[in-house]
Amino acid sequence: MAESEQILRAPPAAAAVGETPRRAVELAPITDADVPAVADFFHVHLNDRVSLATWVAAMSAPWRAEAPNRGFMLRDGQRIVGAQLAFYAERTIAGRTERFCNLAALCVLPDFRIHSVRLLMALLAQDGYHFTDLSPTGNVIPLNTRLKFRSLDTSAALIPNLPWPTVPNRTKISADPDVIASTLTGAELELYRDHAQSVAARHLVLIRGGDSCYVMFREVRAGTLPVFATILHVSNPELFRAATSRLARYLLVHHRLLATLAELRTMQYRPRLSVMLRDPLPPKMYRSATLDPAQVDDLYSELACMPW
Repeated sequence: MAESEQILRAPPAAAAVGETPRRAVELAPITDADVPAVADFFHVHLNDRVSLATWVAAMSAPWRAEAPNRGFMLRDGQRIVGAQLAFYAERTIAGRTERFCNLAALCVLPDFRIHSVRLLMALLAQDGYHFTDLSPTGNVIPLNTRLKFRSLDTSAALIPNLPWPTVPNRTKISADPDVIASTLTGAELELYRDHAQSVAARHLVLIRGGDSCYVMFREVRAGTLPVFATILHVSNPELFRAATSRLARYLLVHHRLLATLAELRTMQYRPRLSVMLRDPLPPKMYRSATLDPAQVDDLYSELACMPW
């Protein structure tokens, strides 16, 4: 029997003589009907700054995908004591349809931490998926490494969002959904439509002459305040580079964000007016038998859905 199967099927610990036998901790998939209860669990035990209504909304990916579950949860009787969310997507890469499972928010109550690995193993036991973990923390990182996850390059540059002088009317920036939808075409339009209703993703289009650039970003907090814009996607790196000062000014004025973080694997090069961070951003990992790191991005994941 494989190690993962042993973990998943592990029996409850035997009780000492005279003790009440321990109840088995049940592992179960998260279904649509479980979403309100699991959202409440995350709101109470993981991040109460995110409202219960936002947790519920964030757990429902807006893009179409055949999802076998919303992740897995642990129950002690009827009480939820742990859960790990998952977001599923089908992507076209190099002309082939590839299925992804993004491992998302994880929380297990202290008395049940011994069962945490069961959640991960249940997700990885699903065949036919490439797996991404774009926010692993603590002991999850070495565990992922043992399970043949590879690290993505998170080297990044920081762009100060200052009121840079700009040439009037040279580059237009719009967050208007109608303008974005009427400007984008093909795969970029499909990408926008898939993410337009995501809870955490923000969308802009840069327009200069006949060129356009679709920018997707999320806001990152320091304490309770949003401080940084983190770039998730750039469709036209050349135009982005030319319009960096205009975009930085826009994000400062319209979103009150003090700086922009841009990973080089997303941008393809260091943006103008930026400084390289001395250390990479927190780890991001993936597991795939066939895909190269360049074929793995931050889209269709918790980074677009979870506003923590």
